[in-house]
Amino acid sequence: MYQILQARELTTNIYLMEVKAPRVANSCLPGQFVIVRMDEEGERIPLTICDYNREAGTITIVFQTVGSSTFIMKDLKTGDAFHDVVGPLGCASELTDESVEDLKKKSILFVAGGVGTAPVYPQVKWLHEHGVDADVIVGAKTKDLLILEDEMKAVAGNLYVTTDDGSYGRSGMVTKTIQDLVEQDGRHYDLCVAIGPMIMMKFVCKMTKELNIPTIVSLNPIMVDGTGMCGACRVTVGGQVKFACVDGPEFDGHQVNFDEAMQRQQMYKTTEGRAFLAAKEGDTHHGGCGHCE
Repeated sequence: MYQILQARELTTNIYLMEVKAPRVANSCLPGQFVIVRMDEEGERIPLTICDYNREAGTITIVFQTVGSSTFIMKDLKTGDAFHDVVGPLGCASELTDESVEDLKKKSILFVAGGVGTAPVYPQVKWLHEHGVDADVIVGAKTKDLLILEDEMKAVAGNLYVTTDDGSYGRSGMVTKTIQDLVEQDGRHYDLCVAIGPMIMMKFVCKMTKELNIPTIVSLNPIMVDGTGMCGACRVTVGGQVKFACVDGPEFDGHQVNFDEAMQRQQMYKTTEGRAFLAAKEGDTHHGGCGHCE
């Protein structure tokens, strides 16, 4: 059992939990995720590792209530426990493979949308701890839906907050802030890392391509087993089939087929849709989860 040491609501329908998971905390890196289950028969829920403390043996997860399982999970309290915490899964951020000297020569921009702020935070924190400051844009629909602003402010080189409705910070979409920083403020970026809703990442990549900024995105399609067997998180990157859980979750954003990924994600939610995808994708579909029977 994996005890919950802290549980709190960050904002409407978004929750944070600190969980005792020493093996995961000891080996995880920014960009990776875990799969949790509340009980032996429970749904497998993939969640980004928002933070970790190797000495204390804890990891921090942030989630939004989007289905029945997360709706139930929000009621877990300090002292309760998860039945399973499997991880770390996925590939770590490619930034952790670079030398600190090379990273210090780069100007890096992070773009976080909504709950995407949670997976952006550990990467910015990791860079900050290694003496590398990065600019960060955090976007939300409204001020009330912003999360981790103070935490991000403590580790970002420059933090730009934007809300769609103009209720706080800059007004408008994150793409407008990217454009303003480059075209009006004269900022140059060697790399952009964008994490958030699929539609947001699509338009960030459209903007950064126009501005000639290489861009990495972290994809969050439906996942079932986290080992590449079920085929739920299949995406097309540069014309090749990839699986976000084992090949990602980070990919070259300018190579991702976002339209296909968004359409496929909707289709995978229904029995008929899964059957159609299994028939259409054939040997490249994968299928060990039993969902396509």
